[in-house]
Amino acid sequence: MYDFIGDVHGHAERLVALLETMGYRETEVGYSHPTRKAFFIGDLIDRGPAQVATLKIVKAMVESGAAHMVLGNHEYNAVAWVTPHPDKPGEFLRNHGERNRHQHQAFLDQVGEDSALHQEMIAWFKTLPVFIETPEFRAIHACWHSAYIEAARPFLDANNAILPEAWPMLSEKDTEPYHIIETLLKGTEVDLPEGITYFDPDGNERNRTRTRWWDEQATTYRSSGMVAKSVEHQLPDTPIPSKNLLSYDQRKLLLFGHYWMTGAPQALNAHMACLDYSIGKGTPGTKLCAYRWQGERQILQDGFVWVDAVKPAKHLDSGELIP
Repeated sequence: MYDFIGDVHGHAERLVALLETMGYRETEVGYSHPTRKAFFIGDLIDRGPAQVATLKIVKAMVESGAAHMVLGNHEYNAVAWVTPHPDKPGEFLRNHGERNRHQHQAFLDQVGEDSALHQEMIAWFKTLPVFIETPEFRAIHACWHSAYIEAARPFLDANNAILPEAWPMLSEKDTEPYHIIETLLKGTEVDLPEGITYFDPDGNERNRTRTRWWDEQATTYRSSGMVAKSVEHQLPDTPIPSKNLLSYDQRKLLLFGHYWMTGAPQALNAHMACLDYSIGKGTPGTKLCAYRWQGERQILQDGFVWVDAVKPAKHLDSGELIP
């Protein structure tokens, strides 16, 4: 049985609190549980205060067999950041512009840019699968898009990790391979109708929005768009073209992260749960969340466990620590 854990974003102390809440104990080879395994949904790095400690905890668990992990978009970006562009001397697969550096700088500072430790972690990120599917469940960082899962396979090895030679193809903007990996690791986006834009809370004008692909009832730009409440009214309340809507087959449980959920953790529907509850912000009310799977075929509310970003570990409404 598995304990699926959402985006950690460098909050190692909260990760330890969550693991211990669930009965994991530290051994000579890292944290482990006598009868269960952890399953990390990606995004261990960027933003948080203890990214190296987080990486060491999770890497040790994976290497000892106490955990599995899928690739997050932040680990993907970290690899692209250091990988030279084969056709553009002096450039990298991920642009080193101000915006990208700002997003990644905390990790570079903590790991030591170009250090041996940095190189070790990048090498490990390259081994992580983009997704894992078993007879009972599926796990991916951001979006289970069945057509793109199949289209991605030529770029992946037998473990569903990105092939060494595929990184440049997947990183080339405005190509089909780029769109495939962007969707799987960062979610679906849709262009707004011609001539329509909105301004995000930072004042940036945008003509695209990320969508709630898992919600089949959200079929308009306004209902599906993942924007701040304060700017929601700027999106048109008109239907999104059907080609941009995604339907999940509901055949298996699907666990993912990425979407900065708020409030009390809960299922999105009977078969799907997002486990990212915004611990990356590190502010009161944000949480590091897990789902304790016992073999059930539908998501159960009492399977959610979490620790608050700034308070002692809690389990659901009772505040009890559980083994």
